[in-house]
Amino acid sequence: MPFTKADRRLPARLVDRVVRALGPWGMFIKGFVKHPVMVGSIIPSSPTLIDHMLSRVDWANVTLFVEYGPGVGTFCRPILERMRGDATLIAIDTNPDFIDYLSRDIADSRFKPVLGSAADVESIIADHGFEGADYILSGLPFSTLPEGVGPAIASATHRALNPGGQFLVYQFRKRARDFLVPHFSQIEDGFEWVNVPPCHLFWATK
Repeated sequence: MPFTKADRRLPARLVDRVVRALGPWGMFIKGFVKHPVMVGSIIPSSPTLIDHMLSRVDWANVTLFVEYGPGVGTFCRPILERMRGDATLIAIDTNPDFIDYLSRDIADSRFKPVLGSAADVESIIADHGFEGADYILSGLPFSTLPEGVGPAIASATHRALNPGGQFLVYQFRKRARDFLVPHFSQIEDGFEWVNVPPCHLFWATK
């Protein structure tokens, strides 16, 4: 007997139920399955990795913080907890599911989720009334992005940062450093074992 349209909708409904039951983890897994090249990992960053990556941020002097690929907000919440009351966090993601989730889940006037590409960070920042960012964070998998996208993002990021601003990058492959070198002369390296999988960290200063 052939399947009806209602029958074919059942698996999708089941997936939606599982996603809702799992909360943020469910959304993260759904995002990875739909866009593995952009998400990069099926497991969110560990609290230890988050603390390590953000340890060098001068929070007292942050006016604008930008994050690429926020997913379900694993970094967004810790950033908001550390930021001043008058600072702004712009989170840019190409996945509408993540942006919708973040818009509903994080009720903070300082938080601005944006559906768009990191390569367009300059225009996104300008649209929100800023000339530049103090810090930009990225966990996007540079080495697996479509050809030309990684270099375009690195270049746009350098232009979007204020003088003295930093590009914070966490990656599973050290090769991501190659995307930073053409634009940043000062790059500090780190590594975090307490994460699945362990992660390379980079702090690139403009």
